[in-house]
Amino acid sequence: MRTPLNGMRTALQGIRTAADRMDEATPTQRDRAVDALRALAILGVVLGHWLVTALVADGGALHAASPLRHMPWLAPISWAFQTLAVFFLVGGHVATKSYASARARGTTYGQWLRIRLSRLFKPVAAVLTLWTVATACLLASGAEFATVHTLVKLALSPLWFLVVFAGLTAVTPLVTRINPLWPLAVVLHVDLIRFGLGGPSWLGWVNVAAGWLVPYTLGAAWTRGELERRRAGWVLFTGGAAVTAALVAWAGYPASMVGVPGAAVSNLNPPTLAAVAFGVAQCGLALLLREPLRRAMRRPAAWAGIAIANLSAMTIFLWHQTSMMAVTALGLLAGRLPGLHTTPDGLGWVAARLAWLPVFVVALVVCWCAFRAYEQGPRRSAGRPSRVVRVHRRPDAAGTKAVPRA
Repeated sequence: MRTPLNGMRTALQGIRTAADRMDEATPTQRDRAVDALRALAILGVVLGHWLVTALVADGGALHAASPLRHMPWLAPISWAFQTLAVFFLVGGHVATKSYASARARGTTYGQWLRIRLSRLFKPVAAVLTLWTVATACLLASGAEFATVHTLVKLALSPLWFLVVFAGLTAVTPLVTRINPLWPLAVVLHVDLIRFGLGGPSWLGWVNVAAGWLVPYTLGAAWTRGELERRRAGWVLFTGGAAVTAALVAWAGYPASMVGVPGAAVSNLNPPTLAAVAFGVAQCGLALLLREPLRRAMRRPAAWAGIAIANLSAMTIFLWHQTSMMAVTALGLLAGRLPGLHTTPDGLGWVAARLAWLPVFVVALVVCWCAFRAYEQGPRRSAGRPSRVVRVHRRPDAAGTKAVPRA
């Protein structure tokens, strides 16, 4: 007689078998640490947004708030989960490696760029379509404009990253030899003019390109083999951390590495020298973690999880805010719930928000089931190898997906 225990054993055996197949199908020359860093960066962004973004119910309206405003001593949370620099580090490494491979095959720049950008933006169409319809329905139903604006802004906020990343991808051939010190010098001078000489605040938007170009060019240096020694990782990590600490302690930069509503200065919007220095430290730590990650990825189960996460990176990135808002909206049917609709002003809110994280995960899984085809393509026919196996068989697969995996 089949028992639940036997069924669980059968399921676990099936998972182990599938993981072994993925492991065996992956070329030995593939650098699994690249995929692991990409997945960790995705996890950091998702958890960071879920932990520091609150939608407070005030009468019939919702407005955004942050626990970092009410509890600034929680700033270290932003240090752990603001992982965008790792995205750009891996992105620069993958893009420059992919472009070199494309040139060796005789692929033109235009063909290479078109393929990468189509993979980057195809999943965006689903997000824009859904939120266009949702916005129209909310406004037609009489929802307050401020509430609709808050929801749409949060849902579409990940798109700014894709625009910047697409721009850097487009200029990859031009930045392959740029020393990271050049864009870093631009960021330094922009901040000196803005904060030291009282220059215009709009000048800070120059740092959107220059600031993220720093880790992107570090990724290009990684491709050139200039960052292979552990000493390079230690120099970047210790140097970036020391500069960040000095800027926060003595130059008046905020301790939080993400934007805080109501704060006079945001380290992220646009990026400041403190955020870029912090990103350099993160890149150094990522480089130091390569060998431990390579060892960890030798385990078939660990590698299978990373491989699947990478194939769903765009879906996770684009829909994690929507999933949180869906839970928040449905929760309103039960009233004003702690950690979901209340002001994030105490440890009670933090504890309640942690309890909501599994529910956010369930909602994100639902979004993944509904929209992953926009990233991965239609479901495979019977007898056809899975996309996970097919993608990870390719020696240059790390360079074939221009995603926020970068």
